[in-house]
Amino acid sequence: MNQGVFADIFLFPLIVPTHTYIDEYSSVPISGLLAIDSKLIMPGLRLIQFSTENGQPGVGWVSPDGKSVGRVGAFASMYELAHAAIAAGESLETHATRLANAGGISYPDLLAERRLLPPLTHPDPARCLVSGTGLTHLGSAAARDGMHKKLAAETLSDSMQMFKWGVEGGRPADSAPGAQPEWFYKGDGAIVSGCGGELSSPGFALDGGEEPEIVGLYIIDAAGVPRRLGFAIGNEFSDHLTERKNYLYLAHSKLRPCAVGPELRTGALPVHLEGASRIRRGGQVIWEKPFVTGEDNMCHSLANLEYHHFKYPAHRRPGDVHLHFFGTSTISFADGIRPEPGDVFEVDLPALGAPLRNPLALASDGYAMNGVRAL
Repeated sequence: MNQGVFADIFLFPLIVPTHTYIDEYSSVPISGLLAIDSKLIMPGLRLIQFSTENGQPGVGWVSPDGKSVGRVGAFASMYELAHAAIAAGESLETHATRLANAGGISYPDLLAERRLLPPLTHPDPARCLVSGTGLTHLGSAAARDGMHKKLAAETLSDSMQMFKWGVEGGRPADSAPGAQPEWFYKGDGAIVSGCGGELSSPGFALDGGEEPEIVGLYIIDAAGVPRRLGFAIGNEFSDHLTERKNYLYLAHSKLRPCAVGPELRTGALPVHLEGASRIRRGGQVIWEKPFVTGEDNMCHSLANLEYHHFKYPAHRRPGDVHLHFFGTSTISFADGIRPEPGDVFEVDLPALGAPLRNPLALASDGYAMNGVRAL
């Protein structure tokens, strides 16, 4: 895509309606196996990872008006900042605020110049687990059921059966775990793009489409306790044609890149969030649809989803990073849209900061049949 056109898209003015958000985390805590320290959660701070003018990584805070960015200490990564907060016995927000410098960097320039990195990364990408849960949103089951329908009309498909379990038992009223959700693996930290980065669909893919979601960002502390840093906008990006061939291909359809960012929002996640998902082609919007998320629009509580992810010991290895997608209810694929290379996906969720924008690209496979060599 032409660089000038791309910059114009990223600076495209957005008319965002006024929203009223409930700043209350209503999840039911599950004691015992999952012991996420909610003291790391304090509302309000917008944190980013970005590249400085000389190409060095840094951590910054975004001003409430979204116009400027200030450095947070001399930290090169959110990972370092989070571990420093834990060592100091402070919340992420308190520690970052205490070390914040004056805002002198233009945030619109960082966005236009595509200098935003994913808000949480690991020094070793192999130690960042990217995963997600599906059939979590009250509006998502019908579209998914249509893709998976193969049984008699009077029989629930496997998708609808799992969704029904979530509706009936995904929001436990006490400390006992609720219904187990669908879970999938996407990849490690190497597949994650920041705002402005390309989403490269492999040549063997049948399709590449957006999935606008909320992402939980976590590190595992030295004692093996998951620590939730906050939440970010995500584009989970999947191959819906592969999945539609047979729902058992879901695992294959999810092994694709994704995007997270541009910001990490500390604090409690509102129980109701309103946003919009768009696709731009040549600067024009070719598809747009509103979506809602947050616990008021989900059949699972966040605490239940977190429990079923972190209950596995392998998911609580000290030092690891986890990026976990919480599901969606709106995709362009359900409306018959086929994105093309150069199209720009835009996920706009005002409660979590600036929109997440990523162009679609087509990657070469880099691998062929009979590529395995005997040793």
